[in-house]
Amino acid sequence: MKKWYAVIGDPISHSMSPSMHSKWFADLSIDATYIPLHIKRDRLVNAVQSLKCLGASGWNVTIPHKETIIPLLDRLDSTAAMMGAVNTVVVEEDGSLTGYNTDGIGFVNSLEEAMGTNLKELPILIIGAGGAARGIAFALKTQGYKSISCANRTIESSKRLINDIEGDRALSLSQAESELAQFLIIIQTTPAGMKTSEVDMPMSLENVTSSAIVADIVYNPLLTPFLAEAKDRGARCLNGVGMFVHQGAFSFQKWTNRKPDTKQTIEQVEQTLGGPHVNR
Repeated sequence: MKKWYAVIGDPISHSMSPSMHSKWFADLSIDATYIPLHIKRDRLVNAVQSLKCLGASGWNVTIPHKETIIPLLDRLDSTAAMMGAVNTVVVEEDGSLTGYNTDGIGFVNSLEEAMGTNLKELPILIIGAGGAARGIAFALKTQGYKSISCANRTIESSKRLINDIEGDRALSLSQAESELAQFLIIIQTTPAGMKTSEVDMPMSLENVTSSAIVADIVYNPLLTPFLAEAKDRGARCLNGVGMFVHQGAFSFQKWTNRKPDTKQTIEQVEQTLGGPHVNR
C-alpha cells in the first residue's frame, strides 16, 4: 500500500516541504506521497488522532506545534526530550508515535557547510526562544559551541532556555540590540520576515559588527528584511534554505532509512526562490 506523509502547521501554505520530499521519493523510487495540512492550534489533538486513523506513516511539525504536540506522542527520542520540541513524528509498526527533532542538527550542518567548522569559540546570540530556537541551542551545545546567549520578547522564556542548556546569558530584545556588537554569530529563529508574517524585524541590527555571521532560519523569502539589513552593514549572511533541506533530509531518513541528495536540493530550492545563499 502506498505510504503517505505530511507537514502540519499554521500557517502552512508557504512550505516547500511537500515539493522537496515528493522529489526525494521520486528520485529514490519510493512509492509514497507528502502533503501539507493547515492545522490551527485548537485542532491539534483532533489532527493527530486523524493522522493516525487515516494511516499516515509520519509527519513533520512546524510553527506553532513543535512543543504542544509532545503530550500527544507516545515517546520522544533523547534529543527531542532534551530540547523540549519535536519537528518529526514517526508512526511505528505498532501504531505508536515517536517524536524526534532534526531542526538543530540541520541548522548546524548548514552553518558549518556555508561558513566552516572553526566557529565553536565565537559568542552566539539566538533571537527567539520557541521550538526552533531550543532545537538549535541544544544542537550547538552538543556540537561543542561554547558561548550561547538568548534574547526574546519574553525574557522568562530566554531564561528557561539558557538554564536548560547551561548557556551564558538571557537578554531582553532591547538589551540584545544595545550589546549586539559583542556577538559574532547571530541566529534569528522567529517567524519575523516570513511571507505570511505581519512582523518584518524581530529587533534592530544597528549595532551589528561587519565581522559577524548573521543567520535567519526563514527560507522564504531568501532575503528577509533581517538579512537585508545585516548585508547592508557588511555582515556575512546565511538564509534558512540549508537548514530547511538538512532537517528535512534527517526526517526523510527517519521514515525511509534512505539518504537524499541535499546539495542538489539546496541548489534547486534556491533557484526556485530566486537566488543563492546571501553574501556568504
